[in-house]
Amino acid sequence: MRKPPMLKGRSDPVFDRLGQSPHKERLSDYLALLKPLDDQGRYLPFDELRFRWAPGLDANVCWALVKKARNAQYSSLLPLGEPVQWGRFVLTPLAQKTISAVDRQTTTAALEYMTGQIGERAHFSYWLNDLIEDEAISSSQLEGAATTTRVAKDMLKRNRLPRTPDERMVIGNYKMMNFAWEKRYAPLSTELIAAMHRVGVEGINDPQYSPGAFRVNDDVVVQDGEGNTVHTPPSADGLVSRLRMLSKWINQSHDDPDHSGYLHPLIKGIALHFVLGYEHPFRDGNGRVARALFYWFMFKHDFSAFRYIAISILLRNAPVKYGRSYLHTEADDLDLTYFIDFQCSVILRAVGRFTEAYRKSLAVAENFDRWLLASGFFDRLTEKQRAVYHVAKSGMAKEFTAVNVKENLECSYNTAAATLNGLVELEVFEKRKMGREWVFFLRPASAT
Repeated sequence: MRKPPMLKGRSDPVFDRLGQSPHKERLSDYLALLKPLDDQGRYLPFDELRFRWAPGLDANVCWALVKKARNAQYSSLLPLGEPVQWGRFVLTPLAQKTISAVDRQTTTAALEYMTGQIGERAHFSYWLNDLIEDEAISSSQLEGAATTTRVAKDMLKRNRLPRTPDERMVIGNYKMMNFAWEKRYAPLSTELIAAMHRVGVEGINDPQYSPGAFRVNDDVVVQDGEGNTVHTPPSADGLVSRLRMLSKWINQSHDDPDHSGYLHPLIKGIALHFVLGYEHPFRDGNGRVARALFYWFMFKHDFSAFRYIAISILLRNAPVKYGRSYLHTEADDLDLTYFIDFQCSVILRAVGRFTEAYRKSLAVAENFDRWLLASGFFDRLTEKQRAVYHVAKSGMAKEFTAVNVKENLECSYNTAAATLNGLVELEVFEKRKMGREWVFFLRPASAT
């Protein structure tokens, strides 16, 4: 990655070149660049923009004009690092589009409306719980866990103990996401950040992770796939103090639209995500904690649907772009717009996937109910039996136990067991003893 040229402010001599030959002959071409975005509305870094400028233009002058336009639109976010430097950002059209989607589709009210559209909400609980698992699994895979999604889901659904360090990573991430939900009303503090890390990594490889302990040395760096150091975090000296300053900023209210310092929770949550990665407060596991804290912040601000929206699935598919969004920000005087825009592009797609999956789930539920009515089976099943039968036929889950039915349908163990045994009596399910528990599954004749 090529770093942008350093500018010296308004008195930078590059601007003087515009009045000199040969630049003055192409003044209109230069002035056309006096805007923060490119012609396609993208907020690009120097090393991408320089290939898009017309041949013959001076790259330093072009960049100076772009930066001048961006400086006019910057908003300050928060102080970062040591010595302190202010992180800034430009609210781009992509960020505004993502904020709109988040406001319309991920609030607690929107989620309640969605679930209310399902006449029988029980099967929807299964679907939502399945989505909760997705973020824990994909976040682990993003960090290098070598376990398949199918195996990881089977472990979580059956409450099976992890057998490998990679499976322990998945369990840790799952616990951390639940911890983020449980602690959504707590203020941010160094204690909460440490606790989040401890819940997520304890028992994986304690000597490697030092669960819940902030680093005290400067021997932690971020490397690329070839072993090159791409980021050196700020000094461990003052780390706790900086995290306390971050916590104070996070705990301040910025969501009053009538206040000049208004900041949408999505932008603030993404900034929190960035700072944890930038500071790298732990020896390992920083990325997982950073993403969990982003979710925690969205939960706190009543965007409950984020519990079921897995951003790490998309980050896992674009790890290089994820890393570069950090690097571009650091290379360009802590311009967080690069990181914010990349995260917004991911979140926008993740929200779209969630709403599309919901629409498909609703359609499948309606088709299933029509099939049950036509078969004459509808009135022979209880609501909970219809839910479990629907989940089994849709392939959302293939094996059921009284314990996981109890958890998904929020009923007693006896009710869950009666639900499953009733399906066996109706000859649509079979059961088999595995270890100490009975496992239920769809009969082959009922699978069509």
